[in-house]
Amino acid sequence: MAAPALIAVDWGTSALRGALLAADGTVLALHAAPRGLLSVPPGGWQAAFDAEFGAWCAAHPGLPVLLAGMVGSRQGWAEAAYAPCPAGLDDIARQLLWLQPGRLAIVPGLSCDMGGVPDVMRGEETQVFGALQALPDATAAYTLVLPGTHSKWVQVEGGRIQGFATHMTGECYALLRQQSILARMLPADDADLDAAAFDAGVAQAQQPGGLLHHVFSVRTLALFDRAGGGALASRLSGLLIGEELRAQALPPGAPVTVLASPALAPRYQRALAQCGHPVHMAPADATWQGLLAVARAAGLLAAGTLAA
Repeated sequence: MAAPALIAVDWGTSALRGALLAADGTVLALHAAPRGLLSVPPGGWQAAFDAEFGAWCAAHPGLPVLLAGMVGSRQGWAEAAYAPCPAGLDDIARQLLWLQPGRLAIVPGLSCDMGGVPDVMRGEETQVFGALQALPDATAAYTLVLPGTHSKWVQVEGGRIQGFATHMTGECYALLRQQSILARMLPADDADLDAAAFDAGVAQAQQPGGLLHHVFSVRTLALFDRAGGGALASRLSGLLIGEELRAQALPPGAPVTVLASPALAPRYQRALAQCGHPVHMAPADATWQGLLAVARAAGLLAAGTLAA
């Protein structure tokens, strides 16, 4: 069995997950718990970490630990300042926030400026760098999308994140289907995807009129008994994801790498294919491979020694 080289932790708002990794990227053990940022009391971060990962630390004394995600936010364990884009692995490694020098550090998020307005990410940067390890040429230009509550569209070139844009797609979907006038016409829970309705939503989003106009059609289709229930929910999903694609103004046929959960991946694959974009799926362990790449850039894996 390969020797452990790193404890990698993805600590978000509602949950955490961790991996015990070998230097070659092999995942030796996994751990997950519903102990996110919102459940940790002020001053309770060290105790929470010890409760979840103390056994790994005790079994492997001196093993470096890298934390990514909202753990480094203003409401987290400690605020890790954003690294400005363009940013590569070396930039991330230089800006690690050490809680225990040479032993325990938080990976900084990234910031960029889009037309005079700042944008930020925390945690997604490690997924992107992990995905790059599996792509044919890590120095080439790529477009990646990380769907979710706040979807990220990321531009990478030369192994560096050049910039990105955040879309509140998942959050808007939840608000519209649960708290808007549309909620009365939609089922309480999402059923299986209605592919035809979803495709129609994606196609409509590419037409003139704009999202605020197109969304109202979910109501009028129900009023005139032309769609209902699950079909309307799928159409709303297609409209919002289709708007994401429209906003990117991607060149025709441009490939896109998708880093998504099993629930969202098929929708983005379908929407991208409908708009003529080949899809490459990132590996499921992109977060772990990204944190390992950061550790390697920081010199934490060299000759089995820790950074000073």
